[in-house]
Amino acid sequence: MLFFGLSTWVLALVLAAVMAASVALGLVVGRRLATRSVDLREPLGVLQGALIGFMGLILAFGLSLAVGRYENRRTDVVAEANAIGTTYLRAQTLAEPVRSQSLDLLRDYADESIRIADERPGSDAQRDAVDDSQELQRALWGLAGQALDAAPANVAPQLYIESLNEMFDAQAGRVAGLGNRVPSAVILLEVVGAALALAVLALHLATFGRGIATVSAAAALVTLLLVVTFDLDRPTRGLIRVPSTPLDAVAATMAEPPAVEAPQGP
Repeated sequence: MLFFGLSTWVLALVLAAVMAASVALGLVVGRRLATRSVDLREPLGVLQGALIGFMGLILAFGLSLAVGRYENRRTDVVAEANAIGTTYLRAQTLAEPVRSQSLDLLRDYADESIRIADERPGSDAQRDAVDDSQELQRALWGLAGQALDAAPANVAPQLYIESLNEMFDAQAGRVAGLGNRVPSAVILLEVVGAALALAVLALHLATFGRGIATVSAAAALVTLLLVVTFDLDRPTRGLIRVPSTPLDAVAATMAEPPAVEAPQGP
């Protein structure tokens, strides 16, 4: 959707301009109808009350969806970081040379996971990062197969393969979550509904010859709520981002020497 391609400040200006134009239109029409205000005040009051209630409901619904997706993305980052950390620990129990090769690939894999977290969802840069990560997945899985083939009765390769599979699933879930936005229909309904409600509110107040300050404050509040809703749904851009801190912490621990030596014997 067009709105998601804009920077936060440009988005805020666009939404503010839309709301301001709606308010201005309502004020102009309301002043022109002022001569018939006695007949129009009651129906306009009922209409603006209904639209304000509708706008509040839609804004709350959209904000709730955005907050839910934001929290899910934060949870996905923690889940993947834990999966990578567990896989790295279990890789240390494998026999050489698979052990060293797997540890090196896992370090690269952690870096690619951070790269995915830093790129805009759906962009070419993120798709490249996902493709590179999938290449590492295939290499890691091939090494895991070698470890299991060399010691089919050994518990270590079996546990490693289990954690490796969970790590792959965790990244797939996180990538899907990054692209899971509030439906465009809901976003359009929020913007159009808010603009219409503000226009009717301004029109109603203008029939009394006042209300500019009140409707301007309402427009500012609505604009702020819309900007926050959009920002929550853009995990790698804007003022509200999904932090990659858990992945950074795991990558930092992987830069240190392994905690245990390579196993000796069969």
